[in-house]
Amino acid sequence: MENLKNNIEKAWLDRSLIQQPAYQQSIEEVVRLLDIGSLRVAERINNVWIVNEWVKKAVILYFPIKKMQVFEAGPMEFHDKIPLKNNYDKLGVRVVPHAIARYGSFLSPGVILMPSYVNIGAWIGSGTMVDTWATVGSCAQIGENVHLSGGVGIGGVLEPVQAAPVIIEDNCFIGSRCIVVEGVRVEKEAVLGANVVLTQSTRIIDVSGSTPVEFKGVVPERSVVIPGTVTKSFPAGDFQVACALIIGKRKASTDTKTSLNNALRDYDLSV
Repeated sequence: MENLKNNIEKAWLDRSLIQQPAYQQSIEEVVRLLDIGSLRVAERINNVWIVNEWVKKAVILYFPIKKMQVFEAGPMEFHDKIPLKNNYDKLGVRVVPHAIARYGSFLSPGVILMPSYVNIGAWIGSGTMVDTWATVGSCAQIGENVHLSGGVGIGGVLEPVQAAPVIIEDNCFIGSRCIVVEGVRVEKEAVLGANVVLTQSTRIIDVSGSTPVEFKGVVPERSVVIPGTVTKSFPAGDFQVACALIIGKRKASTDTKTSLNNALRDYDLSV
């Protein structure tokens, strides 16, 4: 692995090296390891998320060494540099037409893809459902038993290469049409209501106590979150801008699977 890392770092600094077979093989090997789940763009070590920057660099370098080609899936035709994943039956993954996952993404056994899209470098844990028209961007990390509801947009991150990927931890429920981008981390068992938008600049405000508590870039574990607005002053006047409101915690009285569907209803809100 250290040899792979060294070759990727050298090729990143001197792009002419990617014309050499040895460096191309290193790039190909990194993407192969991503595809089978032996390597991840980000991983949790001692309860801290570590981003493997060199792995993201390898994914970026993969594009210039690949040539455009035609892929066919029944009557459908694609023209791209990166092939699609296959052998889903052996992987233990359910894939509903017209779901697409690119080679270099990893799908754990038990993943369900409704008509959706998973990009290269992404990692998806067992028991997770990617619902209809949801997208999982490049290098995003999705935990186990997560539900990405219809139309959810999980942002990708390849450039700038130093940016952290979006991380959705285990047992989260992401409601319809939510958008999570720019390396935001949603901690385990959190629930996002429909249409919540999270970027690094989004104010995430816990309003469940007597005074507000503000977060940025991270949703604390077990939080129940809905979209909201706050007043911001501009030269032209005061206007409302989007924020996210933490209105409470998932109740311990229900088990994980049930609370995924009921957490928002506990607060009389729609999923």
